Amino acid sequence: MGAIRLAVIFLAGVLFAVGLGIGGMTRPENVVGFLDITGDWKPQLMFVMGGAVVVYAIAYQLAKRLERPLLAEVFRIPTRTDVDPRLLGGAVMFGAGWGLSGFCPGPAVVATVSRAPDVLTFVIAMFVGMALWSVMEKVTRTPEAAEA
Repeated sequence: MGAIRLAVIFLAGVLFAVGLGIGGMTRPENVVGFLDITGDWKPQLMFVMGGAVVVYAIAYQLAKRLERPLLAEVFRIPTRTDVDPRLLGGAVMFGAGWGLSGFCPGPAVVATVSRAPDVLTFVIAMFVGMALWSVMEKVTRTPEAAEA
């Protein structure tokens, strides 16, 4: 991977982290407050997500006009549009983890700089879960699924 591409990825990560911090999304009380629509609802997350969606939508439309990406050989755009049980199950588990902990993965990783025990515990558990899934997927994946 080229140095320029790595620098762009690094800068995008810094921009993402700073934006989450400024938007208050590294604080679980804001995330839980967004999910508490019947109580003390906090709409900040909606504006942070909305801002991201608008920027991405514009960038995506501009990128579609290019013959190839600026820093890669080809575009890697997902083509699947079906909703299957695996997607639904993953969405339910993600939502349950988010709702129960108040931590969304991106903001939680950003919040590790606080060294707060609850943040570190969540991020470590998240990485353990990702590693377990990786092992489970390798064990259960059929040759036909690997080709899809």
